[in-house]
Amino acid sequence: MLPPPTWVRYFISKLEYSVSLTRKTYGRGDIMDADRLDTIIKTIFVGRLTFLHRNKGEEMAPTIGTHGGTLLVRKIPDANPMSVYVGDVVVLKDPINSDKYLVRRLAAVEGYEMASTDENDEPFVLEKDQCWVLADNENLKPKEAYDSRTFGPVTMSDIVGRVIYCLRNAVDHGPVNNSRVSASQDSPVLEMELDVDEMAKNHKE
Repeated sequence: MLPPPTWVRYFISKLEYSVSLTRKTYGRGDIMDADRLDTIIKTIFVGRLTFLHRNKGEEMAPTIGTHGGTLLVRKIPDANPMSVYVGDVVVLKDPINSDKYLVRRLAAVEGYEMASTDENDEPFVLEKDQCWVLADNENLKPKEAYDSRTFGPVTMSDIVGRVIYCLRNAVDHGPVNNSRVSASQDSPVLEMELDVDEMAKNHKE
Protein backbone atom coordinates (compact mmCIF):
# COMPACT_ATOMS: atom_id res chain seq x y z
CA MET A 1 0.00 0.00 0.00
CA LEU A 2 1.30 3.43 -0.93
CA PRO A 3 2.06 5.91 1.87
CA PRO A 4 -0.32 8.88 2.35
CA PRO A 5 2.19 11.49 1.09
CA THR A 6 2.21 9.76 -2.31
CA TRP A 7 -1.58 9.90 -2.54
CA VAL A 8 -1.56 13.57 -1.55
CA ARG A 9 1.11 14.50 -4.11
CA TYR A 10 -0.71 12.48 -6.78
CA PHE A 11 -4.00 14.22 -5.98
CA ILE A 12 -2.28 17.63 -6.21
CA SER A 13 -0.79 16.62 -9.57
CA LYS A 14 -4.24 15.66 -10.87
CA LEU A 15 -5.72 18.92 -9.60
CA GLU A 16 -2.99 20.97 -11.28
CA TYR A 17 -3.42 19.00 -14.51
CA SER A 18 -7.20 19.43 -14.54
CA VAL A 19 -6.95 23.18 -13.98
CA SER A 20 -4.36 23.48 -16.76
CA LEU A 21 -6.54 21.40 -19.07
CA THR A 22 -9.64 23.51 -18.45
CA ARG A 23 -7.68 26.73 -19.02
CA LYS A 24 -6.55 25.42 -22.38
CA THR A 25 -10.06 24.20 -23.28
CA TYR A 26 -12.20 27.03 -21.92
CA GLY A 27 -9.78 29.95 -21.64
CA ARG A 28 -8.64 31.83 -18.55
CA GLY A 29 -11.96 33.36 -17.51
CA ASP A 30 -12.61 34.00 -13.84
CA ILE A 31 -16.05 32.39 -13.82
CA MET A 32 -16.13 28.67 -12.96
CA ASP A 33 -19.04 27.37 -15.05
CA ALA A 34 -20.65 23.92 -14.79
CA ASP A 35 -18.80 22.42 -17.79
CA ARG A 36 -15.43 23.50 -16.47
CA LEU A 37 -16.15 22.17 -12.99
CA ASP A 38 -17.41 18.88 -14.45
CA THR A 39 -14.17 18.51 -16.45
CA ILE A 40 -12.07 19.09 -13.32
CA ILE A 41 -14.05 16.55 -11.27
CA LYS A 42 -13.90 13.87 -13.99
CA THR A 43 -10.18 14.41 -14.49
CA ILE A 44 -9.43 14.14 -10.77
CA PHE A 45 -11.51 11.04 -10.06
CA VAL A 46 -11.52 9.16 -13.38
CA GLY A 47 -8.83 10.46 -15.71
CA ARG A 48 -5.20 9.41 -15.94
CA LEU A 49 -2.18 11.67 -16.10
CA THR A 50 -0.31 9.40 -18.51
CA PHE A 51 -0.63 7.65 -21.86
CA LEU A 52 1.43 5.03 -23.71
CA HIS A 53 3.39 5.94 -26.82
CA ARG A 54 5.29 3.52 -29.07
CA ASN A 55 8.47 5.15 -30.36
CA LYS A 56 10.52 3.69 -33.20
CA GLY A 57 13.92 4.63 -34.56
CA GLU A 58 17.40 5.16 -33.19
CA GLU A 59 17.33 8.93 -32.73
CA MET A 60 16.92 8.69 -28.94
CA ALA A 61 19.35 5.81 -28.35
CA PRO A 62 20.55 4.84 -25.81
CA THR A 63 17.80 6.50 -23.73
CA ILE A 64 15.03 4.71 -25.60
CA GLY A 65 17.03 1.85 -27.07
CA THR A 66 18.49 1.26 -30.51
CA HIS A 67 15.14 0.29 -32.01
CA GLY A 68 12.85 2.43 -29.87
CA GLY A 69 10.55 1.38 -27.05
CA THR A 70 7.15 1.73 -25.38
CA LEU A 71 6.95 4.90 -23.34
CA LEU A 72 4.87 6.03 -20.41
CA VAL A 73 4.23 9.72 -21.06
CA ARG A 74 2.93 12.28 -18.60
CA LYS A 75 0.38 14.54 -20.27
CA ILE A 76 1.29 18.23 -20.52
CA PRO A 77 -1.81 20.15 -21.72
CA ASP A 78 -0.20 23.59 -21.60
CA ALA A 79 3.56 23.30 -22.03
CA ASN A 80 5.64 26.24 -20.84
CA PRO A 81 9.01 26.73 -19.08
CA MET A 82 7.25 26.16 -15.74
CA SER A 83 5.81 22.75 -16.68
CA VAL A 84 8.62 21.23 -18.75
CA TYR A 85 12.30 21.88 -18.15
CA VAL A 86 15.57 21.81 -20.02
CA GLY A 87 16.83 18.23 -19.87
CA ASP A 88 13.38 16.61 -20.11
CA VAL A 89 12.57 14.01 -22.77
CA VAL A 90 9.37 15.23 -24.41
CA VAL A 91 6.80 14.07 -26.95
CA LEU A 92 5.95 16.76 -29.47
CA LYS A 93 4.12 17.16 -32.75
CA ASP A 94 6.36 16.77 -35.76
CA PRO A 95 6.76 20.40 -36.97
CA ILE A 96 6.82 19.24 -40.60
CA ASN A 97 4.16 16.51 -40.40
CA SER A 98 1.61 17.38 -37.69
CA ASP A 99 0.00 13.93 -37.96
CA LYS A 100 3.14 12.38 -36.42
CA TYR A 101 4.86 12.75 -33.06
CA LEU A 102 8.55 12.91 -32.18
CA VAL A 103 10.42 12.09 -29.00
CA ARG A 104 13.33 14.45 -28.35
CA ARG A 105 15.16 16.05 -25.43
CA LEU A 106 14.37 19.65 -24.55
CA ALA A 107 17.70 21.46 -24.90
CA ALA A 108 16.76 25.15 -24.60
CA VAL A 109 13.77 27.42 -24.02
CA GLU A 110 12.89 31.06 -24.62
CA GLY A 111 15.70 33.50 -23.81
CA TYR A 112 18.51 31.05 -24.57
CA GLU A 113 21.15 32.23 -27.05
CA MET A 114 21.80 29.63 -29.72
CA ALA A 115 24.99 29.39 -31.76
CA SER A 116 24.66 28.27 -35.37
CA THR A 117 26.71 25.37 -36.75
CA ASP A 118 27.29 27.55 -39.80
CA GLU A 119 30.11 30.02 -39.16
CA ASN A 120 28.45 32.49 -41.52
CA ASP A 121 25.29 32.71 -39.40
CA GLU A 122 24.98 34.96 -36.36
CA PRO A 123 23.92 33.57 -32.95
CA PHE A 124 20.22 34.03 -32.24
CA VAL A 125 17.99 34.09 -29.17
CA LEU A 126 14.94 31.86 -28.80
CA GLU A 127 11.82 34.01 -28.72
CA LYS A 128 8.83 33.71 -26.39
CA ASP A 129 7.21 30.25 -26.49
CA GLN A 130 10.03 28.84 -28.63
CA CYS A 131 12.21 25.88 -27.67
CA TRP A 132 15.03 23.78 -29.10
CA VAL A 133 14.90 19.98 -29.13
CA LEU A 134 17.68 17.49 -29.84
CA ALA A 135 18.06 13.75 -30.39
CA ASP A 136 20.13 11.86 -27.80
CA ASN A 137 22.02 9.70 -30.29
CA GLU A 138 25.39 11.43 -30.73
CA ASN A 139 26.42 8.97 -33.45
CA LEU A 140 23.90 10.42 -35.90
CA LYS A 141 24.57 13.36 -38.18
CA PRO A 142 22.25 16.37 -37.68
CA LYS A 143 20.10 15.55 -40.72
CA GLU A 144 19.78 11.93 -39.59
CA ALA A 145 18.84 12.98 -36.06
CA TYR A 146 15.92 15.04 -37.38
CA ASP A 147 15.78 17.61 -34.61
CA SER A 148 15.98 21.41 -34.26
CA ARG A 149 19.27 21.39 -36.14
CA THR A 150 17.15 20.34 -39.13
CA PHE A 151 13.81 22.09 -38.65
CA GLY A 152 14.76 24.92 -36.29
CA PRO A 153 12.94 26.09 -33.13
CA VAL A 154 9.53 24.67 -32.29
CA THR A 155 6.75 26.21 -30.24
CA MET A 156 6.19 25.00 -26.68
CA SER A 157 2.54 24.33 -27.54
CA ASP A 158 3.72 21.50 -29.82
CA ILE A 159 4.82 19.57 -26.72
CA VAL A 160 2.11 17.16 -25.54
CA GLY A 161 3.89 15.24 -22.80
CA ARG A 162 7.05 14.27 -20.90
CA VAL A 163 8.42 10.72 -21.12
CA ILE A 164 8.79 9.33 -17.59
CA TYR A 165 9.36 5.59 -18.15
CA CYS A 166 10.67 3.47 -21.03
CA LEU A 167 10.24 -0.22 -21.76
CA ARG A 168 12.85 -1.25 -24.33
CA ASN A 169 12.16 -4.98 -23.94
CA ALA A 170 10.85 -7.36 -21.25
CA VAL A 171 14.04 -7.18 -19.16
CA ASP A 172 15.27 -3.69 -20.01
CA HIS A 173 13.01 -0.95 -18.67
CA GLY A 174 13.09 1.88 -16.16
CA PRO A 175 12.54 5.60 -15.48
CA VAL A 176 13.81 8.07 -18.05
CA ASN A 177 16.57 10.47 -17.06
CA ASN A 178 14.85 13.89 -16.94
CA SER A 179 15.62 17.11 -15.09
CA ARG A 180 15.77 16.86 -11.30
CA VAL A 181 12.64 19.00 -10.89
CA SER A 182 10.64 16.82 -13.27
CA ALA A 183 11.83 13.59 -11.65
CA SER A 184 10.54 14.85 -8.30
CA GLN A 185 7.21 15.99 -9.75
CA ASP A 186 6.69 12.74 -11.66
CA SER A 187 7.53 10.27 -8.87
CA PRO A 188 3.96 10.03 -7.42
CA VAL A 189 2.54 9.68 -10.94
CA LEU A 190 4.93 6.80 -11.63
CA GLU A 191 4.00 5.08 -8.39
CA MET A 192 0.28 5.39 -9.08
CA GLU A 193 0.03 4.80 -12.83
CA LEU A 194 2.99 2.65 -13.89
CA ASP A 195 1.88 -0.76 -15.16
CA VAL A 196 4.81 -2.62 -16.74
CA ASP A 197 2.58 -5.53 -17.79
CA GLU A 198 0.34 -3.16 -19.72
CA MET A 199 3.38 -1.56 -21.34
CA ALA A 200 4.78 -4.98 -22.30
CA LYS A 201 1.45 -5.95 -23.89
CA ASN A 202 1.42 -2.71 -25.87
CA HIS A 203 5.05 -3.32 -26.87
CA LYS A 204 4.18 -6.66 -28.49
CA GLU A 205 1.21 -5.36 -30.49
